[in-house]
Amino acid sequence: MNAHKPLHRVAIVGTGTIGASWATHYLVQGFDVTATDPTPTAETALRSYVETAWDAAASIGLAPDASPDRLSFTADLRQAVGDADFVQENAPERPELKVKLFADIDEATPPDAIIASSSSGITMSVIQAECRRPERTVIGHPFNPPHIVPLVEVVGGTRTAPETIRDVMSFYAAIGKKPIHLKKELPGHVANRIQAALYREVVYLVQEGVLDVADSDDAVSWGPGLRWGVMGPHLLWHLGGGEGGIHHFMDTLMPRMVASWNELGTPEFTPELKEKIVGGVLEEADGHSVEELAARRDAMLSALLAVRAEHDPFGPRSAAAGRPAREDS
Repeated sequence: MNAHKPLHRVAIVGTGTIGASWATHYLVQGFDVTATDPTPTAETALRSYVETAWDAAASIGLAPDASPDRLSFTADLRQAVGDADFVQENAPERPELKVKLFADIDEATPPDAIIASSSSGITMSVIQAECRRPERTVIGHPFNPPHIVPLVEVVGGTRTAPETIRDVMSFYAAIGKKPIHLKKELPGHVANRIQAALYREVVYLVQEGVLDVADSDDAVSWGPGLRWGVMGPHLLWHLGGGEGGIHHFMDTLMPRMVASWNELGTPEFTPELKEKIVGGVLEEADGHSVEELAARRDAMLSALLAVRAEHDPFGPRSAAAGRPAREDS
């Protein structure tokens, strides 16, 4: 057993939006990154993404030896993962594809490498089905874009070793992420389910004519969204309880909230509603491209993270001081 194995080389499998963002984050954190993707234009698109995203990612935390020049690319999967210490897979969300891909990665990687999937909806128990070493496979689902947003949802499959969960949690935390451990597998994991629940009510309010699209966005981003950017709902309810804190909230305010759950709506997603939302979003975008809006989002998120780093002692920290290591079992 090696007490501490340094992690130097990260392989990125699949270089779409999520894979390219992950590659940017690992490069900024000072790793050697080898990426692979079968798409003919993948390398050009990846390098363009890294160049565009670099400044925003670097503003959050830049390792002393970080450089985009430490990115290499190959269309050969086996070559990409052959000497990897850590693999971050980002292929399309198709179960049959993921199962075969993970079996291939498992076969090609060093036995002590960890293989993580960014899958947003497929469970690891499904993905690891044909792996010879399933104990080192795990979900490491980021929130978009991974080079900005710290959250990573970590959940194992039925054959994932507890040591793998421990090592992955430590690894992500050491490279500036905020990992959370899901104790159970469920479709969509956690964060996507939470935002889906919110969006269902937002869409219902739009369908009922209570709000237009722009006002419904403002109702979230300029109200609860601002608070959620600094504290989660449970801690906020603790503050909402005043001097009595969460005890007072649960005794006096929670019953009203529970009663209101029955009034929440389930929209019927008709073609008319779809067109209403599309039209409202395009009007709200006011001619700005997706790239321009994404740059605005990332700049504000970077600024918010800087404020959180100043005021929150328990927030994520960058690994700029050096590469992390993990304990091998």
